[in-house]
Amino acid sequence: MKHATALIVDDEPDIRELLEITLARMNTDTSAAADLQQARELLQQQEFDLCLTDMRLPDGDGLDLVEEIGRDFPQLPVAVITAHGSMDTAIKALKAGAFDFVSKPVNLAALRKLVSTALRLRSKAAQKDKRKNEIEFVGQSAAAQQVLKLVAKLARSQAPVYISGESGTGKELAARMIHLQGPRAQGPFIAVNCGAIPSELMESELFGHMKGSFTGAAADKQGLFQAAEGGTLFLDEIADLPLGMQVKLLRAIQEKSVRPVGGQQEIAVDVRIISATHKNLQTLVQNGDFRQDLYYRVNVIQLQIPPLRDRKEDIDLLVPAILQRISEDEVKLSAEALRALHEYSFPGNVRELENVLERSLALCDEQLIHESDLALSERSTAVVDTLVSVPVSVAPLSDSERSLNDDLDSMQKQRILDALNETRWNRTAAAKKLGITLRQLRYRLAKYHIE
Repeated sequence: MKHATALIVDDEPDIRELLEITLARMNTDTSAAADLQQARELLQQQEFDLCLTDMRLPDGDGLDLVEEIGRDFPQLPVAVITAHGSMDTAIKALKAGAFDFVSKPVNLAALRKLVSTALRLRSKAAQKDKRKNEIEFVGQSAAAQQVLKLVAKLARSQAPVYISGESGTGKELAARMIHLQGPRAQGPFIAVNCGAIPSELMESELFGHMKGSFTGAAADKQGLFQAAEGGTLFLDEIADLPLGMQVKLLRAIQEKSVRPVGGQQEIAVDVRIISATHKNLQTLVQNGDFRQDLYYRVNVIQLQIPPLRDRKEDIDLLVPAILQRISEDEVKLSAEALRALHEYSFPGNVRELENVLERSLALCDEQLIHESDLALSERSTAVVDTLVSVPVSVAPLSDSERSLNDDLDSMQKQRILDALNETRWNRTAAAKKLGITLRQLRYRLAKYHIE
């Protein structure tokens, strides 16, 4: 079996020897350089799977080597070794294209994780793994292609990514694609909506807690950082984090470790951070609602997701892709319906397009969706059409998180189940009893996972 090869660039003999011994135990052959000139010569002489470079070298700056490798050897992951506490330097290296960083004195466990992750990325690139992701960002417009290009580039780095864009544009989709196309694809992707967690529980949810640390803590609990070990933690709506929690998140990102509530020791975590929000973080920083130091840590690289109104030409690709996902039948749009979609502003972006098509699919009687089925004129007034009649008396909402649509879906599902039971699961009879077509019933059975 061919060993991986690594280039080590450091002017301190002790550091070079430590790195060489550590990588040798990981079946990785090494070549060492004491300065930039030697490193450049070795890069021209042989091919490497990984480069580890110090930031301060006798004949120049390690950042120069990072940029050169990014330009001349784009498939080669390069990690930088920084002085302890020099987070600003590490951020500069990540912005310059570094894969990741490790601080002095070198933590061998963290170094091994970094090397393993980098070699997985290199191996994946060498094999030209083109397996189709289970999700993809659909679009042929210039704006969509720019997103796809950046996603592919960001997948090759471990730098924190901040995804901005309006609600419904596909920020979580982009985060998942970055995860799936990178070396952490086999690890977990943990998505958390920061605005949906009560402030008093947020620290416990993110970092975990120890048994007895507070009332109700009957057992040790693993936090989301630990649950995402070896993978990606997606912090959606990060702007909703309370200021006190922002300080603790900043420390977790900088130190790559967390301390559970009630815990005495830090726990090292190997997690890539991707964050997102539909709010303007820069404005929140100026207003004092979001910490500037945390902003610079999470916003190492920014990915802007364009609204649907700025890439209307993608509607022609999005519509069949969405219909194929939500319908078992082959359903198409009439020319008038497609033109109406192009003329609509879609304030809710792709998510609203999905809702429009889902609603239209249930309204149309044939395999063709007409303009009238879209009911776009009703969207602005937020008319709710349940399609199946429901009782007038509605039970009060049990939780603040539950939406009106959740209750309507629940009642609609129950009506369908009642009709199926009354007709002994004769779908044709049940559809007639409900006053909808058989195809509309089949659509709802699939939507509500009724078998």
